[in-house]
Amino acid sequence: MIGLLVTSFYVVGIIMAMHAALTTRTSTGAVAWTVSLVTMPFVAVPAYAVFGRNQFEGMAEAYEARSDEIDQIVEGYRKELAAWKIPESQAPSWYNAIHRLSELDLLRGNAVELLVNGEATFDSILEGIAGAERYILFQFYMIHDDGLGKRVKDALAERARSGVKVLVLYDEVGSSDLPDTYLADMRAAGIEVSSFKPNQGWRNRFQLNFRNHRKMVVVDGREAWVGGHNVGDEYLGLDPELSPWRDTHVKIEGPAAVQVQLTILSDWYWATREIPELEWAPTPATNADQQVMIFPTAPTGHLEKASLFFVSALSAARERIWLSAPYFVPDEAVMKALQLAALRGVDVRIITTGKGDSLPVYLAAFHYIEELRGLGIRFYAYQPGFLHEKVMLVDDRVSSVGTHNFDNRSFRLNFEVAAVIVDEGFATQMEAMFEQDFAHAEPIDPDSLDERPLWWRLGVKLSRLASPVL
Repeated sequence: MIGLLVTSFYVVGIIMAMHAALTTRTSTGAVAWTVSLVTMPFVAVPAYAVFGRNQFEGMAEAYEARSDEIDQIVEGYRKELAAWKIPESQAPSWYNAIHRLSELDLLRGNAVELLVNGEATFDSILEGIAGAERYILFQFYMIHDDGLGKRVKDALAERARSGVKVLVLYDEVGSSDLPDTYLADMRAAGIEVSSFKPNQGWRNRFQLNFRNHRKMVVVDGREAWVGGHNVGDEYLGLDPELSPWRDTHVKIEGPAAVQVQLTILSDWYWATREIPELEWAPTPATNADQQVMIFPTAPTGHLEKASLFFVSALSAARERIWLSAPYFVPDEAVMKALQLAALRGVDVRIITTGKGDSLPVYLAAFHYIEELRGLGIRFYAYQPGFLHEKVMLVDDRVSSVGTHNFDNRSFRLNFEVAAVIVDEGFATQMEAMFEQDFAHAEPIDPDSLDERPLWWRLGVKLSRLASPVL
């Protein structure tokens, strides 16, 4: 019996090794999985079953089941937004590629508000919830049953009891400590709540390595919020170990809010197979005309949309690239784009956290910082607390605020979203925000990293080896 079990593990290991060699996206990953599966099948076979997939499966089949209804919604959505589309001739140079990747348009008629840190973000979101008349779409990677979590729950429950339709979606891993009583309270108030359920369908039962990392809110199809905050007291700066917490969100009023709505609808449909009745006619902002497009990415196709988004934006830069990356573990393509930008004379500045919440990720970043030395790229370590924001400023016109980290998980495994704002006035606000962050950071000298203790440098290199799974 034991001999049969051992033989079975080796046979399955060989079969999985062949699968890994044929399907793993990177050569490094393919080699690592193949060798492990053949030589250590007792460990590698169950690990590969959970972590070996690089493409989320089942969505195409799920949409096909109600394709007529979904196609009708998408066609109507496109007609409604056609009048607000920015012509390609007036869009940034990178736009055509990003448009083809996302199938979403750059839209005018928006008002965008920069929300710096948790108090501003959740004051804005809770005010929006209080003013909801028809429906609220509320999706977060992480929801805690703490002070902020209770405030959010009570605000949503009040609207639901008033007849407003409320949908809440969360990620199982991010919200793993969310108690059943919290969900029961929501449902008792009339809120429809669901986890993302990545492993639906018998073929997807091991599809556990994917996360829905998006953080979005939509009210009545008119207002939307996108950014780095989750629902938890630490995002208000109440965690003594990581405070003050540094994060950024944006509020969007106008046609682009409908794009956020479409993104939430896609996730909600996967989780529940339900298509709620929503408002798809855009409501333009009254006193602003800022250009915005929403860029959702997911591990559902053969193109690595998140990585391509950053490569495209970085390659288009002519004057500056300022970016914030709490987890700075870029892939090879992004590394080359940063190197080329620096060689072109672009002002490249990267700020990361000086206080990490994950030691391997924190250490791995220094390998990539060291690899980028000698190019004039300036690195900063934010000092007051944990820097969690995911923002970027390119030249004097293009900004992005979203959920993407600079790591393999965001590039290839997570469902993510970013708001891309093309507006000089907003870019000026982003510049001022970055300047404040730089002022509260210490420069990192890549040339001095060789002088650090041997144990520290060894930790950096070992952490770097694990970067594909960080």
